[in-house]
Amino acid sequence: MGGSPVWDGTLSLDSFNTSAAALVKRWKEIEVDDSLPEWTWKPCSKSRVPLEVGGYLALERVYSSCGRSQEQIEEMEKFDDAGDVAWVESSSDNVHVYDFHVVYSFSYKVPVLYFRGYHTSGQLLTLDEVKEGLPSHSQKVLSESKWTFITQEEHPHLSKPWLTLHPCATSDWMKLLLEETKATDKERSLQYLPAWLSVVGQAVGLKIPLELHSNS
Repeated sequence: MGGSPVWDGTLSLDSFNTSAAALVKRWKEIEVDDSLPEWTWKPCSKSRVPLEVGGYLALERVYSSCGRSQEQIEEMEKFDDAGDVAWVESSSDNVHVYDFHVVYSFSYKVPVLYFRGYHTSGQLLTLDEVKEGLPSHSQKVLSESKWTFITQEEHPHLSKPWLTLHPCATSDWMKLLLEETKATDKERSLQYLPAWLSVVGQAVGLKIPLELHSNS
């Protein structure tokens, strides 16, 4: 009768914030592909919400090749930073840029991935263009998985339409992922976002380093 309650695979807001801070710190400590920028914490802009409480994780300006080599992508980033608009625009047909945001869902009590893709000119990609630009293994995950499907919803913090992976069954598969680790509640909270990202990242072609899961 006095046994510990069974964990249901969800995450409290405090635990989300703690796990997010740990992920940002850990990302800076490990070796990450040079093509990936850093995860950052974006404080909530809504009034009456303390900055340390409200916010979301962001990984922005991730370049994705559509028929180009990684070397060409890196060269393009250099020109982009230098402001060579003409060169960038001539290359935009085969290069897409993505922004990824991880937002806490108060309804499901789990993290939710919001993302958008656009051409280097700034024109947003359609859902079909996004799906066509995904790696083949990501397309396979989306087509075969019962829980992973893309919808378009209003970004909770930006009030603009973004694509999102629906979180309806997130707690179920997170429970399967972490309930056998025999970790304490605190350890499980810290492990939550890296483990979650390793799964949702596969669906959108986002590479998550294995080192992110190891202890610092």
